[in-house]
Amino acid sequence: QVQLVESGGGLVQPGGSLRLSCAASGSVFSINAMGWAMGWYRQAPGKQLELVAASFSDGSTNYADSVKGRFTITRDTAKIGVYLQMNSLKPEDTAVYYCKLDSGNDYWGQGTQVTVST
Repeated sequence: QVQLVESGGGLVQPGGSLRLSCAASGSVFSINAMGWAMGWYRQAPGKQLELVAASFSDGSTNYADSVKGRFTITRDTAKIGVYLQMNSLKPEDTAVYYCKLDSGNDYWGQGTQVTVST
């Protein structure tokens, strides 16, 4: 069984920064080291789950229009994991952020709360 461990959420003022991390643990030997994708999704109260950013095995990335130029997703080359650097945070970025691993099977993290407020 593969688990995703997320960290880095919290409360930050508008304009501030946070860095989220997500790492796979457990049966990671079952994951193709050259063939996994990982992304961050978020869900704000009363809204649908949306893709924020994704990192693919070919090195490409994908971002929601609302975060382009502010958020950066990077892969952890030492393990199955990604980081999400979030800069210039806005109140509308407030949500629970979830990490998802796609390795043929889908795995989800437990979610981490990000609150942007004065």
